[in-house]
Amino acid sequence: MKVKGFGGIFWRTKDVHGLKEWYKETLGIEMNDWNGAIITPSQDNETIFSLFKEDSEYFPKEQSVMINFQVDHIEEWMEHFNKLGIPLIKEVEKSEFGTFLWIADPEGRWIELWEKNAE
Repeated sequence: MKVKGFGGIFWRTKDVHGLKEWYKETLGIEMNDWNGAIITPSQDNETIFSLFKEDSEYFPKEQSVMINFQVDHIEEWMEHFNKLGIPLIKEVEKSEFGTFLWIADPEGRWIELWEKNAE
């Protein structure tokens, strides 16, 4: 018996329609009438399940969960966000794990984008 993968990510919002539009325009995630989207991972996609200490400053302490989207061509994403007027939350970070950037949705949730280093 084992977990096959994540079945979904769910959260509450005061403005379902507005947030659906923001995710469509900003991240290209078009949600269906049932207020969700099915994202089929690429073959090279990895899903990380990671715990952070309660006092970690990696993302806001008042935010109990942060979503991370794995992407290609992170520079193109930065240009896209710049055109939309969406600021980066902090400086882009490059490490042995890849390149990371952060934006916030209209309700202030941090969203992390990650481009894996080429193997």
